[in-house]
Amino acid sequence: MMLITILLFLAAGLAEIGGGYLVWLWLREAKPAGYGIAGALILIVYGILPTFQSFPSFGRVYAAYGGVFIVLAVLWGWLVDRKTPDLYDWIGAFICLIGVCVILFAPRG
Repeated sequence: MMLITILLFLAAGLAEIGGGYLVWLWLREAKPAGYGIAGALILIVYGILPTFQSFPSFGRVYAAYGGVFIVLAVLWGWLVDRKTPDLYDWIGAFICLIGVCVILFAPRG
């Protein structure tokens, strides 16, 4: 259960960032239209992936996903755009992960 949750969040994050990146390359860096089309299709997949989460609340899933997205965006910037995160990027990403854990796993009555 936990592994599937993590994998779905990672897949959604990579789909959102990857799809958005392809659209960015198409529109901002004059790449061929195929980049934009591929990016759009990947973004559709991104929209579908969170529906496979077992959590019943849309808002809670997307709030938690937001924290995962921030961490993945920092990593994407580092690995793909070659912009080294600074200490504050890492601190912020860590705080977001704490928020994800609170949102998803806090005991509720």
